[in-house]
Amino acid sequence: MKRSFLLVFGLAFWIGGAFGQQTRIVDFVNPFIGTGGHGHTYPGATLPFGMVQVSPDNGTQGWDWTSGYHYSDTVISGFSHTHLSGTGIGDLCDISVMPTVGRSDTGKVSSSFSHKEERASPGFYGVRLKDYKVYAEVTTSLRCAMHRYAFPASTESSIRFDLGFAINWDKTTESYFRKIDDSTFVGYRFSTGWAKNQKVFFAVRLNKPVKSTTVYVDKKLNTRNEVRGTEIISYLNFNTKAGESITMKVGLSFADIEGAVESLNEIRTWDFNLVKRSASDLWERELRKMQISSTDKNVKQVFYTALYHSFLAPTIFSDRYGNYKGVRGDVKNGKMTMSVNSLWDTFRAANPLLTLTQTELVPSIINSFLAFYEQYGYLPVWDLHFNETNTMTGYHAVPIIADAILKNIRGFDYEKAYAAIKRSAAQNIRGTESYRNIGFVPADRLGESVTITLEYSFDDWCIAQVAKKLKKYEDTATFNRRAGLWKNLFDAKRGFFRGKLLNGKWVEPFDPFESNYGTAHPYTEGNAWQHSFFVPHDIEGLKRSFLTENGLEQKLDSLFTVSSRQTGNTPPDVTGLIGQYAHGNEPSHHIAYMYSYLQKPWKTAERVREIMTKFYKNEPDGLIGNEDCGQMSAWYIFSALGFYPVNPASGEYVFGSPLVDQAIMLLPNGLTFKLEVEDNSPKNIYIQSITFNGKPYTKSYITHHDIMIGGRLVIKMGSKPNKSFGIEVNDIPKSMSLTRTYE
Repeated sequence: MKRSFLLVFGLAFWIGGAFGQQTRIVDFVNPFIGTGGHGHTYPGATLPFGMVQVSPDNGTQGWDWTSGYHYSDTVISGFSHTHLSGTGIGDLCDISVMPTVGRSDTGKVSSSFSHKEERASPGFYGVRLKDYKVYAEVTTSLRCAMHRYAFPASTESSIRFDLGFAINWDKTTESYFRKIDDSTFVGYRFSTGWAKNQKVFFAVRLNKPVKSTTVYVDKKLNTRNEVRGTEIISYLNFNTKAGESITMKVGLSFADIEGAVESLNEIRTWDFNLVKRSASDLWERELRKMQISSTDKNVKQVFYTALYHSFLAPTIFSDRYGNYKGVRGDVKNGKMTMSVNSLWDTFRAANPLLTLTQTELVPSIINSFLAFYEQYGYLPVWDLHFNETNTMTGYHAVPIIADAILKNIRGFDYEKAYAAIKRSAAQNIRGTESYRNIGFVPADRLGESVTITLEYSFDDWCIAQVAKKLKKYEDTATFNRRAGLWKNLFDAKRGFFRGKLLNGKWVEPFDPFESNYGTAHPYTEGNAWQHSFFVPHDIEGLKRSFLTENGLEQKLDSLFTVSSRQTGNTPPDVTGLIGQYAHGNEPSHHIAYMYSYLQKPWKTAERVREIMTKFYKNEPDGLIGNEDCGQMSAWYIFSALGFYPVNPASGEYVFGSPLVDQAIMLLPNGLTFKLEVEDNSPKNIYIQSITFNGKPYTKSYITHHDIMIGGRLVIKMGSKPNKSFGIEVNDIPKSMSLTRTYE
């Protein structure tokens, strides 16, 4: 991790134009993709997995402003330093800063702006604030933001800090601001919201001394140099000449002010353009780990922006001293601790993508899970700044840890990790006790009962695989049994997973089109159609559970062709509909690939190509649903390459329909994996044949091992299906109920 980011960032100051002699990948990235529609992304400046995300906020409340910014808005109220990428709940937006002219009051501030005068690229954001005639630019290191504001001529120019600024669920509980000298200030903002105990400490250094400060504490003017309160607004006042730029650094820590001051040392220059270039060069290095070719420029822009988005979370949580706020609010110390894990989403493809592209980062993520476990007692479900939000279902740190162990990624204690995943599976909250003792979660005891049962079943399959690898055979048998509990909620007569009461009777009436968001509904953010295919570890077993031989295939066909009507109180996440398939929400993401398990890979090709071209665009509303910390983008990255981790802990990637013409993957072991797609076109969507290192490759999937040993995979495409490719039993992806002769 240090070699990949910290050292590279230091080197970036002298590498200069290292990438100037060739086309730069960063030029294909469009940070505005996902800032419209329901993508919930932010356009501001950050580094890969950086602590700082300095980005504009509109100051508008609402679900589509959970990142602070939405492309439809017309005003900017400030630039805050922490943001969530593509989530459905809005917290953060800490330490809001706004350049103003002629303001020194406690009222809300904002300025109109035009998208024509707005620019964004990896590590940079700039915009002209019309009302104040200020051009604002921001860039960043890992833990320190740099602002540059070009002011008009005025004796009333100011930089305003609003520590009471908050969006949606979040609100300030305590804030602090102190003047050290005329160019240095420190403080903190504590807040509560979705995550109940958030603490952000900051330090400010300016390249020009202030002429004065104006400070309000809870809307009352205060003349002291050190103040505390709930909401603090502080104006740093200047005289400026026309076009004069004031440059400011803002360092962060989630532990203490000393750590925030130390973060300022990440940027030792006042040359804004140099820092901007260094940030761009670091992004270039990371994005070059996966290089594609395509005759379609939009494919390149969407692909590289997706790769960019997939490297935004989780984020570094420990400061340069290794300190961070622990689960209980006290200061802890840990080497490269990470936070912000939307695990219900990212376990599916975003985290598996990191095992390929950021292998050296994976141990830091898992060690952070283990630190959370030590402090909290369980692995995180959805941790935001080391707060357990307990949002969404499953215990999906488990498949991420299992995936790393099964892929032999080192850098964390396997035995300690196993103890943590086993302990989390033994918890007596979130329906787990009913699941273990009854064999399913009863719908009359807990909402989302079907989704919870299915997801626990998959998580337990993951534990069984780790237990087997670590030679814990009694546990292997126990968790393999639990991995089959999904069968208790399958109604073979209806062909759906259904809610079941404690007395064993099905929940009636039953409407597979019904969602009831916010009620004790059996499904999480969806309906029976969308949640009746989540058995990624045993698709063969699901197939055999249908009353007819082709029942599962027919149900899949129906999913994509039935009416898209929704009944009940449908959640806003259910978007991107093809029939009842909902690509805008993660439970659908693996479904199109299930045909390959049924010996019909050409049907997978048809649906995957349709989804890629229909729901991913080089536009602000170019994401069909929440980005969700990289998952929506990871689906596209894998699918555009031509394969996807249906079972994200199996070490197998199922082939679909590659969109790129060529790809080169730079592997962490120094080897390369090269993909070549012959005769690819909008009409030639079907795989005809595959060779790997010159030899015929008949499997309908490729293994993680085969990718990591490097080599050359050639996929030949055609306009008609080759219905003999990938259909033999030994060529079908892994399922619990399927025996392959070479296993």
